[in-house]
Amino acid sequence: MTAPTPPTPPTSTLVRPFTVSISDAEIDDLKRRLARTRWPDPETVGDWSQGVRVANARSLVGYWEHGYDWRRFESELNRFPQFRTEIDGLDIHFIHVKSRNPCAMPLILTHGWPGSIAEFLKLIGPLTDPVSFGGDAADSFDVVIPSLPGFGFSQKPTETGWTVSRIASAWVELMKRLGYPKWAAQGGDWGAVVTTALGAMHPEGLLGIHLNTQYALPAQIPGTLSPEQRHTVETLALYTGELGGSNHLQGTKPETVGFGLADSPAGQAAWIYEKFQSKTDNHGLAEDVLGIDDMLDAISLYWFTNSAASSARIYWENKSLTFAGPKLSLPVAVTVFPRDIPRLPRSWIEDTYHNLIHYGEADKGGHFAALEQPELLVGEIRTGLRTLRS
Repeated sequence: MTAPTPPTPPTSTLVRPFTVSISDAEIDDLKRRLARTRWPDPETVGDWSQGVRVANARSLVGYWEHGYDWRRFESELNRFPQFRTEIDGLDIHFIHVKSRNPCAMPLILTHGWPGSIAEFLKLIGPLTDPVSFGGDAADSFDVVIPSLPGFGFSQKPTETGWTVSRIASAWVELMKRLGYPKWAAQGGDWGAVVTTALGAMHPEGLLGIHLNTQYALPAQIPGTLSPEQRHTVETLALYTGELGGSNHLQGTKPETVGFGLADSPAGQAAWIYEKFQSKTDNHGLAEDVLGIDDMLDAISLYWFTNSAASSARIYWENKSLTFAGPKLSLPVAVTVFPRDIPRLPRSWIEDTYHNLIHYGEADKGGHFAALEQPELLVGEIRTGLRTLRS
């Protein structure tokens, strides 16, 4: 008698290999569009207070057209194992690199906007193979790096409701699907919002989290402030005011943003370039701390996936959120970078994270820590999560 054939798992539970492959036609189309850019008149000020400066944007776009090599970045991405899997009706793209150390801690890393999986590529080697980078084998991690819904090579939602809590629930399912009974999570920017939502959920198996952006403002700002707290309030005003133009538009009219950027690669470049310039620890230009290729890797990923509108909707879906995050009881490690905006004081962080297992202050770096200071962030992740291994 022939044994029955084992049932085929439902498609929704399959983890499928994925390879990045942008066609020559798409690359040629990009270059044609860049060559035909219609430039706005130059700004009437001598700084960036009106937004991206035309001369700087021309330089960046000129290099994108004539010097940048997408195939280099595509090959770099494809050196890492990539997959897609359907969760909650949406295909989620992710990188999954296992350490050779069988005792490695599983760690899910979540990016923000205008971030992507690209910002974590320099962290993968040191986290999964610390010995080869001067570290200790005991600090090994298996890393899982998903693209947020609507970002990169993850599927774009076609319905509303993809809040950070829903994304966090999808991450729980992803780690379960990959066979990890115990794991940790890390994030900055929107990645920190998702990671904070994970901390609030405290699902079975989540050992603890590391944040390089903290959501720990008190619900009511006190009338009397220490100098450090006053600095936080001032930088928050800067974040929501002068630097908050893109956030406001994406939180209110994400589809209009998409219309403005989906047809103009130069517009897409300027939109992201200005954010890198205004929120990094630089001396006047993003190029002081970020390589031009690194910036264009991120920008190209948004362009080739046509994700200006779909990525912007994370602001619209979560527009009621503030920097006053939930009180967390699970183990939390934090690293504060000096030029982050806003930069939160230790007193408010300690009041919000009741089980603070590590507080670190970096000596340099801004809001995009993984891109700006990957070595510092790796060291902080290792130190911050080390006690969870026992």
